[in-house]
Amino acid sequence: MAVRKFARGLGIGVVLVVWVLLLVVVAGGVYLVSLRIPSNAAGMAAKTVCSSVFVGGRDVSAQDMLDSDVVPADPALGIISASIDQQQKTVTARFLGIVSRQAAFLGERGCVLDAEPVPAAVPYVATPPSADTYPAGDAPVATLPDSVDGPALTSVVDQAFAGAGDPAAANARGVAVIKDGQLLIARESPALPSGSALHGWSMTKTVAAMLAVKRFDEVGLDLQTPVVAAFPADREPAWVADWRTDERAKITVADLLYMRDGLGMDESYSSTGDVVQMLYGEPDMAAYAAAAPAEYPAGTYWEYLSATANILAAVARGQFATDQEYWDYPTKVLFKPLGLQAATLETDTSGTWVGSSYQWATVSDWARLGQFMLDGGSWQGQQILPTSWATLATTPAVSEGEGHGYGAQTWMLGDPVGGECKDYPGVPADTLAMEGHWGQVVAAVPSLNAVIVRLGWTFDKTQFDECQFISDVAATLQP
Repeated sequence: MAVRKFARGLGIGVVLVVWVLLLVVVAGGVYLVSLRIPSNAAGMAAKTVCSSVFVGGRDVSAQDMLDSDVVPADPALGIISASIDQQQKTVTARFLGIVSRQAAFLGERGCVLDAEPVPAAVPYVATPPSADTYPAGDAPVATLPDSVDGPALTSVVDQAFAGAGDPAAANARGVAVIKDGQLLIARESPALPSGSALHGWSMTKTVAAMLAVKRFDEVGLDLQTPVVAAFPADREPAWVADWRTDERAKITVADLLYMRDGLGMDESYSSTGDVVQMLYGEPDMAAYAAAAPAEYPAGTYWEYLSATANILAAVARGQFATDQEYWDYPTKVLFKPLGLQAATLETDTSGTWVGSSYQWATVSDWARLGQFMLDGGSWQGQQILPTSWATLATTPAVSEGEGHGYGAQTWMLGDPVGGECKDYPGVPADTLAMEGHWGQVVAAVPSLNAVIVRLGWTFDKTQFDECQFISDVAATLQP
């Protein structure tokens, strides 16, 4: 009897120990998640304020930036404080004193989280738009051509700026329209300094893909090459070795361009989602993205993933002998030839372009990029991108479904099968576009020979309908 009681007591003791261990594991997991959330939140605040001030050219206090660009995204972020060091060109954000993160301005690399400051870097200084008429400068035509319904176009643009400067409203920050090579309208929000560089968010995917395609063409990299075979030996990231051991070895460079890689990630923007962790919690975003397992066979399934764009940016990085050449490339081959005034493609801490999200440019710069897209990668008669880019951008990723409205990191908004605007009769079927978070869009419409640009910081999606906006502007432009 005594032995049975001892055994029973021992059994209860073991159960209690197991439960305690489980509770410790769960508590530890909760603790780690709870630390990750404030760290990422502080990172988001530091990065946003740093880029807006030193890349965007906004001369405002850190608190003003938090109030206009950070806290409206989630009121819980109101517990974050931030400070700007103009001499070091850094921004430090603090989450209740528990966690602090710093972003530093690094010149052509933009603002980079957790990077050492480089005081010699010269920050972007906002300058008034050029008085020269586009394309020599930023000024629109003095008189709208007869082929344009001027009063109607002006009305559409006026309506677009209703609530500009109000985070609870549509909060437009820039609108531009080009028709037949003439800049008809270029307007900025009165709440921002004239000539401010504006964040394109996922419109960056299209720009980064243009650069990647150009570089692949220069070095002779076939797009059907498996990613694991796309790097010179001395420029290969560590994650490539893991890909060689499983189904990911079959993913090609083309699969990345068309987002057919089949990786098991989630395009989630929740506080614990993959995108937030990638953008604000990972020093090497491409490595984080590449760690995702294969969920579908390569080339068979389309899924929009910001992670894919950052892996593509890493493949592009591998095609340069040095990182400095890679960092200089966007300005050398694209921004300068197009005459962009304030364009910056930012990198992550490791030095890879954040191809998913971090391109900045003025509203007129974005309009130029739209004209460049409309002209198939040529500018003022000079073919800058390989002619294959236009074909890649207008070839559907897959034969049916939503992916039929997506080309090579470019949206085909009016595509009758999978286009996001296919249910809007006023959006021409040939509309090609860059799109970005919170209401960014640059649409090129060949049938109208027109470019339609809208940038903003629209937290409430019900406040702005990009398809309706494109439709409304298109209605004022006669083919």
